[in-house]
Amino acid sequence: MRNTARWAATLGLTATAVCGPLTGSALAAPAAPASLYAPSALVLTLGHGESAAAVSPARAVTLTCAPGPSGSHPAPAAACAELRAAGGDLELLADPGDAWCTRQYDPVVVTVDGVWQGKRVSYERTFSNECVKNSSGSALFAF
Repeated sequence: MRNTARWAATLGLTATAVCGPLTGSALAAPAAPASLYAPSALVLTLGHGESAAAVSPARAVTLTCAPGPSGSHPAPAAACAELRAAGGDLELLADPGDAWCTRQYDPVVVTVDGVWQGKRVSYERTFSNECVKNSSGSALFAF
């Protein structure tokens, strides 16, 4: 008798766990999309060292570009405009060009993780020093 009760309880709990979530969703109407824009939300970090794996971030900011620029980034509108102009290519924005900086080696690593226009983004760039990072002239990396 004990064995039968145990099997009945197990079968009942399994059926509830499997079929319970299905009962409400079968009757519900399809959900409307939350937004007409593809999501664009990024987390940018900056740390001192040669790779993100070896250092903990000294600073971190958030940047949301759709539907409008926002976040803790100091210049979200300019950063989002640069990203749109570059087609989301972070390498173009990180190019220091003809920088006049010292040759002091004090590496700075910048990471960008998140979603840009619905696509997953994971980017890491190590600059030889803070001057080289700032010489790119990009508002995205100025935080």
